[in-house]
Amino acid sequence: MTRSGLGLLWSRLSRGMSRAGLEPRPPGKRWLVAGLGNYRLQGTRHSVGMAVLNQLAKHLNVADQWKRQRQCCADVAITRFGEAELVLLKPCQFMNVNGRSVAQAAKMYQLAAEDIYLVHDELDKPLGKLAMKLGGSAR
Repeated sequence: MTRSGLGLLWSRLSRGMSRAGLEPRPPGKRWLVAGLGNYRLQGTRHSVGMAVLNQLAKHLNVADQWKRQRQCCADVAITRFGEAELVLLKPCQFMNVNGRSVAQAAKMYQLAAEDIYLVHDELDKPLGKLAMKLGGSAR
């Protein structure tokens, strides 16, 4: 992902958080950003969520701080975003069971659904196209 692409993602993520009524946040608020994909198939379009999280971690200067979190079967890096805490999560499972890692992490970090952002591929969109939505279904 290019620096301008990362800037666009960061801008949209920030705006999306604001539009969803998630700012201003009380000090100490926590968000989870999960990059979905197939952990063992890095570099494929289906694992773009993990690639975006790797770039986001670089942008936030935590790229060297990923730790394996066995309780949620994921790699986790934690950093600050303003006064809030960001938990970056890359599930270490296949895409079709990434939800288990996200659900366990939400439980561990005491997060509600509105505190969770998922980054994933969308084959209905052209490569490089970004979209944000609040809510959704398994589709």
